[in-house]
Amino acid sequence: MRKTAFLVSLAALVFLSFISLRINNKSPLAEGPIEVFNSSFDNIDFSSEISSPDAVSNEPAPVSSSAVESASQSSYDRLRSWGLKRNDKNMPPEVDPGAPELLAKYNAYYIGDTSEKVVYLTFDEGYENGYTPRILDTLKRHNVKAAFFITGPYLKEHQDLVRRMVEEGHTVGNHTVNHPSLPTLSNEKIEEEVVNLDRVFYEKFGKHMKFLRPPKGEYSERTLDVTSKLGYVNLFWSFAYDDWYTNRQRGSSYAYEKVMNNLHNGAVLLLHAVSKDNADALDSIIKDTKAKGYRFGSIEELIEKEN
Repeated sequence: MRKTAFLVSLAALVFLSFISLRINNKSPLAEGPIEVFNSSFDNIDFSSEISSPDAVSNEPAPVSSSAVESASQSSYDRLRSWGLKRNDKNMPPEVDPGAPELLAKYNAYYIGDTSEKVVYLTFDEGYENGYTPRILDTLKRHNVKAAFFITGPYLKEHQDLVRRMVEEGHTVGNHTVNHPSLPTLSNEKIEEEVVNLDRVFYEKFGKHMKFLRPPKGEYSERTLDVTSKLGYVNLFWSFAYDDWYTNRQRGSSYAYEKVMNNLHNGAVLLLHAVSKDNADALDSIIKDTKAKGYRFGSIEELIEKEN
């Protein structure tokens, strides 16, 4: 009887542990060695931060040659590059046909409420180029909350900056451990890339990441499905430009005009924190955006409105 009771208790404990892991956004699949500790900037390709920053195509992008073996040309597995066509009339951009409906199916977003003069400021933090402290100073001075999407090596090497983001009330989002194109990975590898980063973030700061920004803006219905089942909200953008080329900076006026000419209701602005132009222009962007009657919202609002 004692042995039976022990086995029943042990089975119950295992089951509850499994449920707890799932609830806390941590799958047993990712319970092995935490690869974040072994990650390195040397192994990450940042040459193309966004595959299609300003392009709308009526044809789906082909599956890459390195796609997972089981992938096919089916709609579910097709590699898609997030594309949009900007306009300079302060109106939302055009995006790929069918993309908004697909994102909505999996509780993903690229834009907020277009009936409200609100913008959401987000930064991709693949690596550190020395400008994030100044960006944080500017945000603090204007009492603006932003979202920062970080990689594994960033969390490993710059915990002081990530801690400051958390302590100053910003959202820290998941940009995966190694910045791979998610559609080229198996479901298990996608889970490892996403969940392992969250596990380390939770260990350091006591909270889980809610938002995921797919590296390079490359996604498929499969990746949306897999990551949404893990509890993540995929967040794309309604404005971006080629600001991640550190050897192609064109001055703060260029960055300022790019942003201000494309402001629109509900805008999700994607800026790369490696850009000196963005860091230099941010103060003026914030002041003049407010002067135009917009407010800066927190991306947390996007999911709060659904609940």
